[in-house]
Amino acid sequence: MPYEFLSPEWIEAARTLRNEIGDLGPAPVVVVINLDVNNAPFSTSTLMAHLNTSSGPLAIDEGHHPSPDLSVVIEWETAKALLIEGNPQAVMSAFMAGKIRVEGDMSKLVALQNVSPDERAHEAVAKLRALTA
Repeated sequence: MPYEFLSPEWIEAARTLRNEIGDLGPAPVVVVINLDVNNAPFSTSTLMAHLNTSSGPLAIDEGHHPSPDLSVVIEWETAKALLIEGNPQAVMSAFMAGKIRVEGDMSKLVALQNVSPDERAHEAVAKLRALTA
């Protein structure tokens, strides 16, 4: 059953999927990113989440991490375009329009952007997309 991106149900389904997939090996870039996501269709407040690759493949979870490398303020649609749809043009347009704010170690964000995922990571992303409404 598909869930709205970043809803509590989606987060739980993504966590379950990550556990089912198992170890994909070490992440090519170790980074922790706190997210403040605005304008989610299922919430009237800013969603706080974080992305974390410190224990292997990308993990997305609720709340802020206490020790992030960087923090990003982003619109829900843009976050979905980046993390689920893989649409770099939408993200670049939003960034150039000042709709994405980043604080912290930008070099980690650039390094993450330059990574080519392997086949297992592509499969994991496809399964994550199937969970997303």
